[in-house]
Amino acid sequence: MDGDTRDDGDAALLAAAHAAADAARAPCLERFRQSTLAADDKAEASGRFDPVTAADRAAEIAMRAVLARLRPGDAVMGEEHAPTPGDTGFTWVLDPIDGTRSYMSGAPTWGVLVALNDGVRPVIGLIDQPFTGERFEGLVRGGRATASWTRGAEKRALRTRPCAALSDATLFTTYPEVGTAAEQAGFNAVRDHVRLTRYGLDCYAYALLAMGCVDLVIEAGLQPYDVQALIPVIEGAGGVITGWRGEDCQQGGRVVAAGDAALHAAALEILSRV
Repeated sequence: MDGDTRDDGDAALLAAAHAAADAARAPCLERFRQSTLAADDKAEASGRFDPVTAADRAAEIAMRAVLARLRPGDAVMGEEHAPTPGDTGFTWVLDPIDGTRSYMSGAPTWGVLVALNDGVRPVIGLIDQPFTGERFEGLVRGGRATASWTRGAEKRALRTRPCAALSDATLFTTYPEVGTAAEQAGFNAVRDHVRLTRYGLDCYAYALLAMGCVDLVIEAGLQPYDVQALIPVIEGAGGVITGWRGEDCQQGGRVVAAGDAALHAAALEILSRV
């Protein structure tokens, strides 16, 4: 994204977002693929495994410290620590490691998520993959909608690819078991119409959608910190991301993202029956 497409306010907000993502890289990388990495189970009482590691906690603390310095009046909501109130109308929404199961397994398909919500919607989103050095940025604010990919000195604009028909689409979801039995049936109904279905990747699947490598991502049971950073990246690249009935999905729940509006509509037609 070229500098002349941003006003001064956007530039300062983007700089804070990037600084927060930068701060998370070291705590994540120093523990990644280390045999000593341990995990606590946040959902032990429920019988399902919901891991959190020292890297999750340390990365969020590092991001919060940066934001407290650069944006002291803004609110902060993160996955691992208590919310911090603010008085500016802006809220930073953080997921220090989206894909902790992948992180624990040594797979480089997790990501650091940083979003800025202006009180109405997410307007800035970053998907950062520290191990590969990739960062996906989205800005949807003041009539602008742009997205870019960077890795070191490399930088290019992001654009989703055209794919109007389900029969031509590549579909991703994180888990083969999608939500409730009814939600699983809805996903399977779409899956049965597409060309290729793959599993895993967490937030990285949405990044690949913005890059034009994937056509459709369908999930359920998401939290606000799982999805808010994704929205500006997808929309800035020309894609569509909503709930399963076309509603605003910034609070999580059921989410469907598509690179092509016609494909999104085709998926919604099936999913809206659930």
